[in-house]
Amino acid sequence: MAIERTLCILKPDCVRKNLQGAVLKQIQDAGFKVLGMKMIRLTPETAGGFYAVHKERPFFGELVEFMTSGPCVPVALEKENAVADYRKLIGATDPAEAEEGTVRKLYADSKAENIAHGSDSVENGRIEVAYFFAESELIANQ
Repeated sequence: MAIERTLCILKPDCVRKNLQGAVLKQIQDAGFKVLGMKMIRLTPETAGGFYAVHKERPFFGELVEFMTSGPCVPVALEKENAVADYRKLIGATDPAEAEEGTVRKLYADSKAENIAHGSDSVENGRIEVAYFFAESELIANQ
């Protein structure tokens, strides 16, 4: 297996509930390296650009509104099989369908407010990390 990068975004509901530390602990306990992390407030343009793949979907406006409703924390992660392992760690988008012990099962309130974003492919992991972090901001050797 190859070392991969994936993007985690601790969404506004995670920050509002002050769960960043708890979620990051689960991530690090699962063997992920944190390469970069910052707290930001997305603008409608930044959120819309990031989620542009969903632009034609009926939930796009609500998604952008939610993601701009408060601060969030993008986190660049790295490990072998990072994309699949991280998606398994956070669980199904709908917390009602998520497996016990997953981030979303533990902390999410709904499908719309589901605590954390995760890249859906190795290629998107690279693209999404680069959307929020310049390579010079990432610390690979820990």
